[in-house]
Amino acid sequence: MITLHTWTTPNGFKASIALEELGLPYRVRPVDIGKDEQFHPDFLKISPNNKIPAIVDEDNGLSVFETGAILVYLAEKTGKLLPASGPERYKVLEWLNWQMGGLGPMLGQLGHFAVFAKDKIPYAIERYSNEAKRLLKVLDTQLSKNDYVAGRDYSIADIAIFPWINGLIVSYKQPELLADFPHLLKWFSEIAARPAVQKGLTIGKDAIG
Repeated sequence: MITLHTWTTPNGFKASIALEELGLPYRVRPVDIGKDEQFHPDFLKISPNNKIPAIVDEDNGLSVFETGAILVYLAEKTGKLLPASGPERYKVLEWLNWQMGGLGPMLGQLGHFAVFAKDKIPYAIERYSNEAKRLLKVLDTQLSKNDYVAGRDYSIADIAIFPWINGLIVSYKQPELLADFPHLLKWFSEIAARPAVQKGLTIGKDAIG
């Protein structure tokens, strides 16, 4: 049994989608970031960076924080969605790290300055919009040559990237940024139709209420 400490954010949905795709039993423990529950001492014991999500594997007592580490851990626990060795493994890890170091942070900053900030700063909005478009073009180019982000097989790289594209559409309400990227849009539609993805996006919301 996996205990998932999470909230309804793109990073949180990475973990719930992975758990659904991998078929692992889990329970959700909400961490209301709107109430600063991520700073509670009990949560900091498993996530010292005070960020969601984090997991505890009740089978062995191991706790894991940071989404990249969580996705790798769950994939290796089940032997699915991440090749065990060889070039294919490193392609998945490349794109997983691309998301964590680039797409996620840049879309997060775009959302902050363009949507949530009370004071709109044109320079910041332009900077992060341009970087978002650059990264989306990189992704579209990759998907023009491959069925999935890291190659021919669905992987944790797809799971890591999808919630941020979904957030761009649903939370940030900026689908126009995707208009020039047909391969990305095709990939997004196919991933969004997966039952485990749909459940992973919903179950967190249902559990959190």
